[in-house]
Amino acid sequence: MTPAQILATARQYSLFLGRLLDNRLLDTDKLYLWLERRLRPEDFHSFTDWAQLQASENETELARQLRLLRRYVMAHIMARDLARVSDLDEVTTTITHLADFAINIAEQYAHAYYAGLYGEPIGCYSATPQRLSVVGMGKMGGYELNVSSDIDLIFVFPEAGDTNGKRQKSNQEFFTKVGQKIIALLNNITGDGQVFRVDMRLRPDGDAGALVINETALEQYLIQQGREWERYAWTKARLVTNYPNNIAALVRPFVYRKYLDFNAYDAMRSLHQQIQREVSRKGMADNIKLGAGGIREVEFVAQIFQLIRGGQVRSLQLKGTQETLQVLLQQDMLPQDSVDKLLQAYHFLRDTEHRLQYWDDQQTQMLPAGAEQQQRLAQSMGYSNYADYLTALNVHRQAVNEIFNAIFTDPDDKAKPQDPDMVRIWQDESDSEESTALLAMHGFDAKNVLQRLQQLHHGSQYRQLSPNAQQRFDEIIPSVLSVAAKYPRPDTTLTRLLDFLEAIGRRSSYLAFMHEHPEALEKLAGLMSQSSWVATYLQQHPVLLDELLSNELMRPDTNWAAHAQELAHLLDGCHGDVETQMDVLRRFQHAWTFRLAVQDLAGLWTVEALSDQLSALADLIIETALARVWAQLPHRHTDTPHFAVIGYGKLGGKELGYTSDLDLVYVFADDHPDAIDIYTRLARRLTSWLTVPTGAGMLYDIDLRLRPNGDSGFTVTHIQAFERYERESAWIWEHQALTRARFIGGDSTVGARFDAVRDEILCRRRDTDELRAEIIAMREKMFPTHPPVDSNVKYARGGVVDVEFIVQYLILAYAHQYPQLLQNYGNIALLSIAAELGLADSSLAEGSRAAYRYYRQQQHNTRLRDAVTTPIDTTLLAHYEVVKQLWTQVFAAVPTE
Repeated sequence: MTPAQILATARQYSLFLGRLLDNRLLDTDKLYLWLERRLRPEDFHSFTDWAQLQASENETELARQLRLLRRYVMAHIMARDLARVSDLDEVTTTITHLADFAINIAEQYAHAYYAGLYGEPIGCYSATPQRLSVVGMGKMGGYELNVSSDIDLIFVFPEAGDTNGKRQKSNQEFFTKVGQKIIALLNNITGDGQVFRVDMRLRPDGDAGALVINETALEQYLIQQGREWERYAWTKARLVTNYPNNIAALVRPFVYRKYLDFNAYDAMRSLHQQIQREVSRKGMADNIKLGAGGIREVEFVAQIFQLIRGGQVRSLQLKGTQETLQVLLQQDMLPQDSVDKLLQAYHFLRDTEHRLQYWDDQQTQMLPAGAEQQQRLAQSMGYSNYADYLTALNVHRQAVNEIFNAIFTDPDDKAKPQDPDMVRIWQDESDSEESTALLAMHGFDAKNVLQRLQQLHHGSQYRQLSPNAQQRFDEIIPSVLSVAAKYPRPDTTLTRLLDFLEAIGRRSSYLAFMHEHPEALEKLAGLMSQSSWVATYLQQHPVLLDELLSNELMRPDTNWAAHAQELAHLLDGCHGDVETQMDVLRRFQHAWTFRLAVQDLAGLWTVEALSDQLSALADLIIETALARVWAQLPHRHTDTPHFAVIGYGKLGGKELGYTSDLDLVYVFADDHPDAIDIYTRLARRLTSWLTVPTGAGMLYDIDLRLRPNGDSGFTVTHIQAFERYERESAWIWEHQALTRARFIGGDSTVGARFDAVRDEILCRRRDTDELRAEIIAMREKMFPTHPPVDSNVKYARGGVVDVEFIVQYLILAYAHQYPQLLQNYGNIALLSIAAELGLADSSLAEGSRAAYRYYRQQQHNTRLRDAVTTPIDTTLLAHYEVVKQLWTQVFAAVPTE
């Protein structure tokens, strides 16, 4: 379209544009040049000589030029949008850029004007000149302004102090005058109209508060008085001016809590109910912003996830509604279909909103009552008549409202009715005998349960809960009693649930979670009924409650490369903050450990496959932590560290359990004169990242004693020194340990050098008689501290350690002849290889494989499930016997009893 065609098409849908053109209030030649393309901020700068206006202090002309600029920009936006040569993003971004430009011009003029009168404002602490920071809120902050929007602003200056002029003013007085001048330049209505209506009511204490506030006072206000609806407002806060400040850092912890903040549901629900009451009172059902299924509901859907999860998922700390919805899709927090419907509706509603405002330059979101405007609106939206347009509008509004209700429906409206007997028991409304009878009827040890409930009800922790939290607690306990009664061991299940509720009771957000998602209680009880370990793990990491709602919870997933990218993205969002990155690592590891445990309880993993996953998770954590630590290490001499992490023991053999230590050795291959110091610092920091408890908990216990010379050795070892030690000084047991060692992460070249050393040592020709004697002696040295009793599958004769020693002997004795034994496939696979090579009796090897698998399953069950000890039954004894026979065959000696 030519500019003339654009204007001709657009003016039929806008009385306002028609007036501007008919009254010759626009230079059409200038407008034609603009209409050919999207406007950029530099177009605003070139509109007139702003610097000259500033220098001459011609306030009247400055105000006039800002209003003329707004007129041209509005005509440009209207014409291109109504002619369908632009899109929603162009409309909202252009008008927001105009607001940014106008605010900065006004601030620069106002500051210079009052600095000329009173001098520069100086901070009392920093002794440096100060400038006013203008914070854009709401649609202004999100680059989402509509053409008739107010601009919601907050004025903040850095420090208290005074100006340095002869007519001294406090910084508070100075910046108040600056703020008032900014408002006047933008908001005052003159013969040329106004630039923007300015709304300052979102500032601390609203209209009753000071017009400007310093950063310290703002921080204190947010901490002491900040309300939930203000958190909602500050999600979109954006700095419009570009002066030094600390506003983002002090606002972030107020808006984005470190924990999952499910209290936000009630606050947002309450705010929405207030809006709906106002809509109903004023008969505003046809308001496409505030009515059911309107723009505000789309915004609320995006922002509830930001408030709940934004503290942990930094990628949600965004300003715009559309970009937030896209991240919710990427993070699997909303399904594709819902996001598609919300975005389509948002575009349709915002397009409608703009056309309503284009009609006569009015700030309105109400559908028109007049037939002519209705028809023009329908045509401008691409429909032949208003009825068809309304049909499409209602489809979008209904879709939004359904999604909104699914997220925001009060849980009280969807919760199952509570058992009145359980309510009475908890509320002490029945006598002791009746309560005892009711509990016994449900299968509980009534006397002990009643005592526990009474202690809880009358305890200080319950009494100190806020009224809101106490109400939620009162609602949850009867449900807990009912759900625990469904499981085979109701007392055990109830005890674990009550322990958990006591542990989270002081964190009202987790009580809010249980209130908002009563369906999660069933899953929680099912897990706790099976596993003391899971119950304890959840007490330590209650943030994992959120995993119970994940669609991925029961889906086995082995794509660790994709998860590595996911983790990297989360860490990138921390912007280098060490503590936050450590927290992210811990939450990621805890979430995956919990997910694997839940799937494990459901029987979705074999013990070998589960150990592979836990080992892959540990590999990922170590490699990721190493890269982050190195990136932040000062005085680095190379971009890539010539450093490798070697895993031994269960990690090396990929046999990790849920609580396994990580046996690590750090090696490097770097001849820089400072290498030992640099890599020692790297190793220590890496160990700290992996072991130090933070607010998010712990990662792993690390054992470094397998390094050369053990505790007396260096933290890191040059690969040449490692090789020399293994050749000349290592004990046989250290060579045994080497059989289960592998490269975990770091420089793959250093890893390859380690592999070469490992292969050389393991392939060394050894005197087999001497080797057998040493390994048997090593095994017997364990007896005093770890007696070989049948009840302990690890140390019993014929147990786990015997299988491991058999495999290690076979590797050390025959790897020089059969290099396939060097592959770190794990004991089960290596037994099979040894049998194929004729190094072990096939039937005994197969029987020992079955035995080892059985032992590991028993050890695993003891940890995860509520199996306290392995029963000494005929199955276990038969497994012991097979391994003993293999031991006798391999070592040609009768095992010592």
